[in-house]
Amino acid sequence: MKRIFRSFSLIINYKTFIITALSVISTYVCFRLGLTAKFPDMLVGVAIVFPVVFSIGSAYTRRETALQRFADFKGHVIAVYYATRDWPGSKNHDLPGRVKQIIFEMMNLMREMFKDNNDPKWKEHETKIYHLFSQLSSLTMELREQGVQSGEISRISQYVSKIIIAFDNMKIIHNYRTPVTLRAYSKVFIYIFPIIYGPYFASTVGDYSASLEYVMPVLYSFILVSLDNIQDHLENPFDDIGEDDITIDAQETIEHLV
Repeated sequence: MKRIFRSFSLIINYKTFIITALSVISTYVCFRLGLTAKFPDMLVGVAIVFPVVFSIGSAYTRRETALQRFADFKGHVIAVYYATRDWPGSKNHDLPGRVKQIIFEMMNLMREMFKDNNDPKWKEHETKIYHLFSQLSSLTMELREQGVQSGEISRISQYVSKIIIAFDNMKIIHNYRTPVTLRAYSKVFIYIFPIIYGPYFASTVGDYSASLEYVMPVLYSFILVSLDNIQDHLENPFDDIGEDDITIDAQETIEHLV
């Protein structure tokens, strides 16, 4: 039940109530002034609902792709850890512990980078994480001194390459999102539509029982603003705000590396 209320609080917020209040006021003023009009209902679907649903679908697809890339990242860093732990003939070395520390630092940096859309330390974090990639690559070369064959070292180097590719894919998903112009278009119409449709809502007042004449502007406002809020929460799948966000938990990953 607590989770359900939290989900509602994410899609119904202060913007919902502001737009709803404005649409009700617009309907009331138009009704009192006799300003009525029969606007086509299909305009709502063509001008607003279709672009918003398209944006939500696009954002959800990006989230699913980000999940796959994050799984690739985790799978390959864990494979590198197991290789440094199991492949050397001698166990008198600290390679697994050093790899584990690098994994921990990389995942913490990724979480900080992707969480904030306007992270002022983005360049600094990015430099650090590429330095950690370099450390990981150099560290795998030390396996040669532990008797690991060149073919197996080549395989680990491929793992490191795939780790970097997975990170860059997640970075691109974070930086390049739904077209800005489409989002701006959708927001403008979502926020002004319930207000400019006041004459239409006023024309339907006689179709409803007393005290129900404002149901339509309230419903339209709640539906449209809620759709916009859903899209906003899906836009960045790493910000730890929405219910469907991707959680990068370095500590949990490290606890499984024994």
